[in-house]
This record gives sequence, C-alpha cells and structure tokens, in this order.
Amino acid sequence: MPETTEPTLSVQLKMLDPEIEAPSYAHPGDAGADLRARVDVLIAPGERVLVPTGVSIALPEGFVALIHPRSGLATKHGLTIVNAPGTVDAGYRGEIAVTLLNTDARQSINLARGDRIAQMVIQRVEYARFVPVAELPDSVRGAGGFGSTGGFTTTPTQD
Repeated sequence: MPETTEPTLSVQLKMLDPEIEAPSYAHPGDAGADLRARVDVLIAPGERVLVPTGVSIALPEGFVALIHPRSGLATKHGLTIVNAPGTVDAGYRGEIAVTLLNTDARQSINLARGDRIAQMVIQRVEYARFVPVAELPDSVRGAGGFGSTGGFTTTPTQD
C-alpha cells in the first residue's frame, strides 16, 4: 500500500468547471498540486497566453499559493510561466489563471483542456516590519549584485 501524506492545512476550493479535475498531488510528499487548463490553447513560439484553470480558492490569512512551471513541460517543450512563481494572495477569490510562455524558437505547443499546466505550492507567509535605518550592517557579500559570485568556469569566446 503506498504511503500517503496527510494534509496539514484546509483550503476552501471552488471548481468553476465541474469537468476539470481539482488540484491534486501526483505523488505522496509532492510539494506542488497540479493545475489543469480549462480551455484548449495553441501557444506559438515566443508567445505568451493567459490560461484559466477553472479553480478558485480561499487561502487562510498568512498563506500564499505560488504557481510554478511543471519541470517536464519546461524541459521537453520550453513551456514556462512568465512571472514564475505566480502569486495567489490569501484575499484573492477569482479564478486562478497562468501566464504561460513558449520559449521554443521553432515549435508551437498545443495544450488540451484538462492538461496539467502548472503546480500550485502553498506556503506560510512572513509579514515584515520595515525599519528605516541610516546604514545597513556589513556582510560578506556587501553590495555585490548580479554575477558577483561568478558562476562560469570558462570565459565565453567571441567568433
């Protein structure tokens, strides 16, 4: 008998389309629940499309739903989410929609109604008190920004 992961949070769910499968976890221990396309959609190379999921939720205060790309679709087809991760705030009650982007330069992506298009990860939120100061304390990194820690083992060549 397979292990199951017991839910630790109740989230109210309203299915806006009863024929679409509700968000669900594919395997015990998965962090993301699959969201599905409510409509058929063809995404041309380089095109972005807002795809409805047929799902609306009521998160408890202090939680957020983060919408992540599906790794298989990203790897096999170049499909990603423009604003990854997308944010669904606790106060939002509308339909969750996902802004998908086809990063493939040559192939269109055809998604059918009911296809899994994204993952929804629900997390606790910390609320910060922003305290104005004249100076920030020093750190090892300091003000080093983009690329400050390297990342390439070789220098790019020019043709």
